[in-house]
Amino acid sequence: MAEVTVTPAITRGFYLDGRWVEQGDLVEIKSPFDGSVLARVFQGTRKHAEMAIAAAVKAFGTTRRLPAFERQRVLRKIAQGIGERKEEFARTLCLEAGKPIKAARTEVDRAIFTFTVAAEESTRNYGEYLPLDWQEFTAGRWGIVRRFPLGPIAGITPFNFPLNLVAHKLAPAMAAGCPIVLKPAPQTPLCALLLAEVVQQAGWPDGGLSVVPLSNDDAGLLVTDDRIKLISFTGSASVGWDIKRRAGKKKVLLELGGNAAVVVHGDSDLAYAAERCVAGGFVYAGQSCISVQRILVEHAVYGRFTDLLVQGVLQLKMGNPLEETTDVGPLIRESDAVRTGDWIQEAVRGGAQLLCGGKRTGSLVEPTVLTGTRPDMKVNCQEIFGPVVTVEPYNEFGEALTRINDSAYGLQTGVFTRDAKRLFQAYEELEVGAVIAGDVPSFRIDHMPYGGIKDSGLGREGLRYAIEEMTEPKLMVMNLR
Repeated sequence: MAEVTVTPAITRGFYLDGRWVEQGDLVEIKSPFDGSVLARVFQGTRKHAEMAIAAAVKAFGTTRRLPAFERQRVLRKIAQGIGERKEEFARTLCLEAGKPIKAARTEVDRAIFTFTVAAEESTRNYGEYLPLDWQEFTAGRWGIVRRFPLGPIAGITPFNFPLNLVAHKLAPAMAAGCPIVLKPAPQTPLCALLLAEVVQQAGWPDGGLSVVPLSNDDAGLLVTDDRIKLISFTGSASVGWDIKRRAGKKKVLLELGGNAAVVVHGDSDLAYAAERCVAGGFVYAGQSCISVQRILVEHAVYGRFTDLLVQGVLQLKMGNPLEETTDVGPLIRESDAVRTGDWIQEAVRGGAQLLCGGKRTGSLVEPTVLTGTRPDMKVNCQEIFGPVVTVEPYNEFGEALTRINDSAYGLQTGVFTRDAKRLFQAYEELEVGAVIAGDVPSFRIDHMPYGGIKDSGLGREGLRYAIEEMTEPKLMVMNLR
């Protein structure tokens, strides 16, 4: 086993209105893998949330007037700053989130890309010319439409991508000219605080960003305060829809859960489809809202595909996320591992067959494949957020689409087939935010529109699309007669 070392626990303040604050209770941040204390972080209070909102309101007078080249300069400098500290970010992410180090490095690369694209988009906030002389009495009139930043934004981020999903709140807000108050996930605030250092060094105006760990009760002010003009939340469906209910008149962006499905038709490359399903189902121990969870395979090739899938899963290495060879690390909390194990055993008691995996050791759950499941089992109808996939046969392609739509969620679906007609049938009929043809639903590149329907959310992320959500079109009518 490779020798790994863990840095002794540090104490960290939070970033508020251009300064680092050490007030409030100290909260221990622990490794999901072995429970060791990584850091002690000051948790802000409702008073600090109020101060952060007031600072954002004041900063908006500056950020809204920043020229595009200046916003672009800052965003580029942030991307560069992350790159210069890449291994520090990756190691921090690995330790606090339990993400295998090779996957952690990929997330850091994605965050660099996210800020780089935001820098480009900051200069592309285009408008529109409108001819208005369409009736005799409107002769000589024309209009222009321009997008203006909404104002202060609140971002609430989850544990599973503690750097790149933070970047997906900060980068478009900054590109749009909006100040933002960020509440990071309580389990993984360290990457967000590191990123705040980089933003501060890049020269973003004081108050234009505050990163404040808060209790859920104190964070409620971000949801209800009318000075916040948009709240962007990524997390569970139950919390997200409750935020929408309490948010009043402000805009709300919700990136919520899923139980992502894959269709594998008989004409597809089965070896490739199996390889991609292994990657899509078990990267970061399945703790992604677009992790492969349900696999539907045409009956004629079900046996061959399932053999390939199980062979691939059995090759995955589970263990310490700091080790370079680890594929599957711990779940974020042991209680989540216990729940995952309970759902597996509940399915088996209900008649499902365990093809591989199923055992739990502390916060580690073996990569698991189940078959013989029913649609109403939790491993199918709910979001498992663990290293578990189900694989079931179907007879007709349309039947598979119907089974996918029979879900409260609608985020992304993968479809493997060489038949273009079937691909477009899926595109027409599936009730999801995206159909990924020839790949798994776990595919995402950070500038594409990303989001879902039904219980999976509201609105879209992806830099240009998020910037549109964070700006408001305003019309000016010209009468030069």
